[in-house]
Amino acid sequence: MRPILRKSFRGAARATAFHVLGVGIQSGLLLVVALPWLWFVPVSTPGVAASALYSAGVLVLSGPLLSRAQRARFRARLGVDLPAPAGLADRPGTRGIAGWLRSAAGRRQLRYHLLVGPLSWVGGLAVLGLWAVGGAAAGVYLWFWTLPLGWRVDHRGYSTLSAYTTVVGVALLCSTAWLAKGLAQLDTRAARELLGPSREEELARRVADLAESRAGVVDAADAERRRIERDLHDGAQQRLVALAVNLGIAKATLGDMPDDVRKVIDDAHGEAKEAIAELHSLVRGLHPAVLEDRGLDAALSGIAARLPIPVRVAVELSDFRPAPTLEAVAYFVVSEALTNVVKHAQATRAEVAVGRIGETLRVVVSDDGVGGADLAAVTGGTGLAGLAKRVASVDGTLSCRSPVGGPTVVTVELPCAL
Repeated sequence: MRPILRKSFRGAARATAFHVLGVGIQSGLLLVVALPWLWFVPVSTPGVAASALYSAGVLVLSGPLLSRAQRARFRARLGVDLPAPAGLADRPGTRGIAGWLRSAAGRRQLRYHLLVGPLSWVGGLAVLGLWAVGGAAAGVYLWFWTLPLGWRVDHRGYSTLSAYTTVVGVALLCSTAWLAKGLAQLDTRAARELLGPSREEELARRVADLAESRAGVVDAADAERRRIERDLHDGAQQRLVALAVNLGIAKATLGDMPDDVRKVIDDAHGEAKEAIAELHSLVRGLHPAVLEDRGLDAALSGIAARLPIPVRVAVELSDFRPAPTLEAVAYFVVSEALTNVVKHAQATRAEVAVGRIGETLRVVVSDDGVGGADLAAVTGGTGLAGLAKRVASVDGTLSCRSPVGGPTVVTVELPCAL
């Protein structure tokens, strides 16, 4: 019996305390609503109408405060957090009772107070009454032992009756424990549907939270790239430059070296310069310093100057400067697109146009090459597919128009409000 009793009464105390608090809230509301009926008994039609109007007005006016009290009850006694619907306050003065009633969330809360609240009050009273009856029945032996000895001698059958009553009392206590927990679960389910945000509002909130967390991840990744770029530029790259300079000085000053030693120094000097060039390219690919210092126009002009074909760059942003994350995405889109033009398009020229249209940063890369680029056909995670994923990470869109024979136009639109 011990495991059964332990399982029955586990959590029953919290559920009972939850019902006690609910009975207190509903009893206080009922007392305020019934004040006219307690002070006088209205018999005339105007008196009954005025009393009913008062009761309805009290219920409506106290609706936001009741919602706040009920949320506090669920949070304090059951550990259930019921967030207020978006844009709806629990204080009447914030939006006004009229706005509260006009909103779908306000009407849902009113249904809870009109329907679920009274039923919860009745259920709470029933639970408290059953606890009292069950406790009295289970402790019947204590009651009998308080009676005089003469009475117990004259009523010898009381022990059998007490045994049956005790069993019934224990069974009633177990049943009441399950009833208290079951009613608390039903009340919680109803409160989630009526007091909290609707499923559509909850979904919208989760989408907003996910978008915010994703933006944080993107910003953190961009900041980490900038940190790595600074560390490489100020650390490893400078060491390699110093090494190359020292090797160059050794070549120039040590003229009496054997040929094999000179060859080793020449090779080391060449390897050092190649390592500097590769590291410089890597640093520029991570996050170019010119992008952070001088913005998109200078950074894109630097890309165009390094290409073997003429590239026209037009950046028209006036005094607007996009967020660092958007600048990085736009820079790498243009860099990768122009790299593809040089490698695959067989183009003789290319154009880059960057501008702001409303709340959208628009980047267009075009060339006069052979065309045939297909965004859907690229599945390796690189090229246009990689660009599309990177653009999508900031809620942007990428489209590619590339008929066979050319020209190819890659258009990227990035939301400025990142």
